[in-house]
Amino acid sequence: MPKRIKPTGKQKSMLMIHCVIFAIATVLQFMFYDYGVKGWAYPWHAWTVATWGLWLLGHFCIVFRSTEDPGYDTYRRQQGKL
Repeated sequence: MPKRIKPTGKQKSMLMIHCVIFAIATVLQFMFYDYGVKGWAYPWHAWTVATWGLWLLGHFCIVFRSTEDPGYDTYRRQQGKL
């Protein structure tokens, strides 16, 4: 069973910055999506929030769910890069 890779402080801080920017952008999008429109407005912000949320989930998985690849060194040796 491959071991889980422990995230570094820089990886955690970059994830936190990603979360903060996502939160700020989401709030701004919800505040201004129908600014000045009378009646119904297409919720365009939902697409960007959903897409960015999936990227954020992927970033979280990369930082906290990554495992080592036991065959990586063998692959690098075969490629002549080690």
